[in-house]
Amino acid sequence: MPFELRPIPHKTHSPKSEFIQTGWNQSVKPMSQRFGVNMNLPLHIDPMPHTHLAHEGYQFAKTKGLGNKYAEAVLKAFWVTGKDIGNIEELASIASSVGLNQESFEQSLRSRTFKEKHQESLRHAYEEAQITSVPTFFIGKRRVQGLHTKDMLEKIMEKESSDSNPVLGDSCGIDGC
Repeated sequence: MPFELRPIPHKTHSPKSEFIQTGWNQSVKPMSQRFGVNMNLPLHIDPMPHTHLAHEGYQFAKTKGLGNKYAEAVLKAFWVTGKDIGNIEELASIASSVGLNQESFEQSLRSRTFKEKHQESLRHAYEEAQITSVPTFFIGKRRVQGLHTKDMLEKIMEKESSDSNPVLGDSCGIDGC
């Protein structure tokens, strides 16, 4: 689901700020290195971009069956190659690289065609799902926020799976328990 850490009207941070540098150096960079994920903090994009247009672009891509492919390309463009994902032309180029029509994509961002759809997704995330950090997973009845190891996530899945199993004596049929 789309989620903005600092939606408009909130200001974004400078990548050179103590806040961003601390988080980057103490958490994000060591973790990316540990998992073998190539990530770079684009210091030349200052302040960091708002991401509403990238998210509206995701909504466009989703209508064409390319939402996940587009989202991955946007993340790579920002974190690996240092592209400004707040810039419509950059986003249109990214969209084209995953097979979307660049002109249609760019027009949808300029006209804000998917603004309401994105706002509805944010409303759902903030108000209904009460997501306050990323990543957030819902596993069974549990909300799991923040970064967890694969082993920890598997343990949570096993626990939730066993908690939802019927107790001895319950009967289950083709339609469930």
